Amino acid sequence: MNDRPKAVVLLSGGLDSATALAIAREEGFVCYALSVDYDQRHRAELDAARRVATALGALDHRTVSIGLGTIGGSALTDPAIAVPEQPTDGIPGTYVPARNTLLLALALGHAEVIDAADIFVGVNAVDYSGYPDCRPAFIAKFQELAAVATKAGVEGRGARIHAPLIDLTKADIIRCGSALGVDFGATVSCYQADAQGKACGVCDSCRLRAEGFRVAGFPDPTRYR
Repeated sequence: MNDRPKAVVLLSGGLDSATALAIAREEGFVCYALSVDYDQRHRAELDAARRVATALGALDHRTVSIGLGTIGGSALTDPAIAVPEQPTDGIPGTYVPARNTLLLALALGHAEVIDAADIFVGVNAVDYSGYPDCRPAFIAKFQELAAVATKAGVEGRGARIHAPLIDLTKADIIRCGSALGVDFGATVSCYQADAQGKACGVCDSCRLRAEGFRVAGFPDPTRYR
């Protein structure tokens, strides 16, 4: 294991990040999973992240807390804002301002501390909700930032940002994760899951997930309320 490279993998507990962790493991990385408690509506996805990290053999898994509920502005951090249950035009109310910028910054700091040269994030810009911080342009700009934002970066050892799912359909992600042994039944993707992790079946994330399983030709293992 000492000869294998280290990678920090952002792990939300959802379908995409679980697949990103499986890909990092398959590529030979020793994986350090990093989850973030950002005052999201439910903790079920953080519970799922712990299950996934263990099942997929992460060497380390830790959760960092940041209080995005303090600034609000999203249906995922402000209980006064309803989660949309119908498709909406434009960027939906479930967008969390600057979330992926903050998450990647935490991963960048963690990578520098443990001397990891690689960071994996499960963002996707095909079957997604239209969030600006899930696009290739965002990942490219954050990569530029990573090269100048840390001691490791200015010394030429900056972390490489991997977004292996960014151009895949949800069905392709499901096929890939299944081939790598991901138990999608252990993941939670719903924006408003209950305390047991059961999904609502009507939010944007639930719709994208269910359609992905349908197109991929796999039974949907999601537990619905």
